[in-house]
Amino acid sequence: MQHQSSYRVGRGFTVIELLVVLAAIALLLSIAAPRYVAHLDAARETALRQDLRAMRDAIDKFHGDQGRYPAALEELATRRYLRAVPEDPVTQRTDTWVLVPPPHASSGAVYDVRSGAPGQARDGSAYASW
Repeated sequence: MQHQSSYRVGRGFTVIELLVVLAAIALLLSIAAPRYVAHLDAARETALRQDLRAMRDAIDKFHGDQGRYPAALEELATRRYLRAVPEDPVTQRTDTWVLVPPPHASSGAVYDVRSGAPGQARDGSAYASW
């Protein structure tokens, strides 16, 4: 009687098979990554527009209630017109906001606020012009 061995030799992947799989993954990533980055940029721009709108609304309400403009953005937060000074979504900092003083001699220092972020948005406009 012939005795047969009961163990099987496991077959691994060849280098060619691994390279084909890695090439397919790289192709998928090259398609998905730019779309992901574009969506991130769009989300930052939308958040920036909403933050500017909320701060401008708070400045107007402050002026209507107090009869003067706030001395700093932090005053809007301490007086509860804002919960907190928002972080600029593009620079990811709260100290890059550019404060625009009142056009005429008026008390207060913050008539308007703009982003201090360098660069341009997807539509070609500068963040600082918003």
